[in-house]
Amino acid sequence: MTASEGDAAVAEAKPRVSVFIPTYNGGSLFARVLEAVYAQEVDFAFEVVAIDSGSRDETLEILGRHPVRVLRIPNTEFNHGLTRNRGAAECRGEIVILLVQDAVPHGRDWMRTFVSNFDDPEVAGAYCHQIPHAGCGPFLRDRLKGWVSGQGEPQVKRIPDRMAFELMTPLERWRTIAFDNVCSAVRRELLVDLPFVRRQFGEDITWCKSAILAGHKVVMDPRCAVEHSHDNSIWYEFRRAYLDHQNIHNLTGLRLADDWHRILEYSGNLARHLHRVVWDDEQSGLGAKLLWTLKIPYFAFSQNLAQFLGPTSDRQKKRGLWAPFDRLMRKGI
Repeated sequence: MTASEGDAAVAEAKPRVSVFIPTYNGGSLFARVLEAVYAQEVDFAFEVVAIDSGSRDETLEILGRHPVRVLRIPNTEFNHGLTRNRGAAECRGEIVILLVQDAVPHGRDWMRTFVSNFDDPEVAGAYCHQIPHAGCGPFLRDRLKGWVSGQGEPQVKRIPDRMAFELMTPLERWRTIAFDNVCSAVRRELLVDLPFVRRQFGEDITWCKSAILAGHKVVMDPRCAVEHSHDNSIWYEFRRAYLDHQNIHNLTGLRLADDWHRILEYSGNLARHLHRVVWDDEQSGLGAKLLWTLKIPYFAFSQNLAQFLGPTSDRQKKRGLWAPFDRLMRKGI
């Protein structure tokens, strides 16, 4: 059945699945997200729960068009980890799908496929692919080009013990704890014993590391995907990469660009790659290609500089001059 046909049954039955979405000024795209969720073709009951942190646009009106259970909190109370814990506590489903307000489920079998990973009782969490929205810029489309819905088999990640994790290279550790709350799913009962921690950034991979070290399985499922992408400024992407790699270094010890020679080498490699990406892009006209070409050296250098500065800040424990710099990097992310 579709959810639109069975809203009453979904509301009355104890759901197997809960979809939790934190919202804040979701805009018109959020309407597509909810429409896609409620269009899912499943043979089990599900519910949708949202925590809104002070929306002033049409978000609350959009929520009111569907049988969503809505909680409201002040914007100052929102935290990526703690708000998801609170949302999961309000959910009734055995499995909680954690979605963001601008990630549109791809296809009507998204939920059914995603949840099937939990047929294995040892699976603690799962996450899926992201594919770009229409009109996404070439830099991000290139980054996401390998994330194609429907291709490949689920990748199950598990380690025999903590020592096995310590013996991995930093890059292997990073790949092992990769997780993404843009669209993830977890067992609700597990979040009681293994909740998300209070973090402004990276609560997802921090949780995954804890789950992996506790002996659980985590699944990357390429069979399903959400449409999700942002064309942010180079300055924003620099700060995002800084925080990403600061957090990754803290959790795994990984430092990709470890000196100025590497920064320049990797920047040159990335610039050459992006030049090919831009000029091979069939979706862009000549004017757009020229504009993206002008951005290449700034983007390539800033990304690799961020991969150097983030881990360096973590090594210095964000002390001294790193403290105000770190606050600047975090503002608005």
